[in-house]
Amino acid sequence: MTASHDNPLLPLLSAPALLVLQDSAIAAWHGKPAPDFRVPNQDFPNAVLELHRANFDLWHIEDQARAPEASDRQIADTKRAVDRTNQRRNDLAESCDAMLLDILKPHGLPRAGAELHSESPGLMLDRLSILALKIYHTREEIDRANAPEGHAERNRERLVMLESQRGDLADGLDAFWKKVVAGERRFKLYRQLKMYNDPSLNPAVYLKSKG
Repeated sequence: MTASHDNPLLPLLSAPALLVLQDSAIAAWHGKPAPDFRVPNQDFPNAVLELHRANFDLWHIEDQARAPEASDRQIADTKRAVDRTNQRRNDLAESCDAMLLDILKPHGLPRAGAELHSESPGLMLDRLSILALKIYHTREEIDRANAPEGHAERNRERLVMLESQRGDLADGLDAFWKKVVAGERRFKLYRQLKMYNDPSLNPAVYLKSKG
C-alpha cells in the first residue's frame, strides 16, 4: 500500500494539527481565549485530547506538591493524586495506540513484515503533550512581572530549545505515520504494566496489609 496525500489515514496523525489542538487546549484550560480550540467529536482525536488533559492535570498537581507551605498531609494526598493521574495518563497513551491499530487493521496495516518502530504513536503523543506544557509555562516565565534579573533571557533560551525539540518530534511523528500508512513501518501496543498502583504487586502495600 502506498501513502498518498489524499489517503484518509494520513490526517489522523497530522502533527501540525495536533500541535494546534494541544496549544489551544492549554490556553482554554487556563481560562484564556483560544479561538482554534474545538473539542473533537471523533473518538481518536478525543482520546488524544484526554491524554493531553491528563498531562495538564498532572503538571498542576505536581506543582502543588512542591509548594513550600504544603503540610505533610497535603503532600501525601497530592502524591496519591499524582499516582492516580499518572495511571490515567498511561492508560490513555495505550488507548491511543489501541485505537490506531483498530483503525489500521481493515487496511491490512501495520504490515507484518515492515520494520518495527520502537516507540509507539501514543508515547510520541504523550511527549508532544508534555513539550506543549513546558512551552506554555516557559512563555509565562518570560512575561513574568518582577522576575529576577536575567530570568526572562534564560527562559527565552529555554524556549528556543523546547520549540526545536518539539519540532523535531513532530516531524518524526509525521514521517513515521506516513511510513506506517505506506506499509513500510509498524508498531505494537506496548503495555506499561505499572506495579506501584496495583496493591497485589506493590510490597509496601501487600506486606503492610499482611502484617
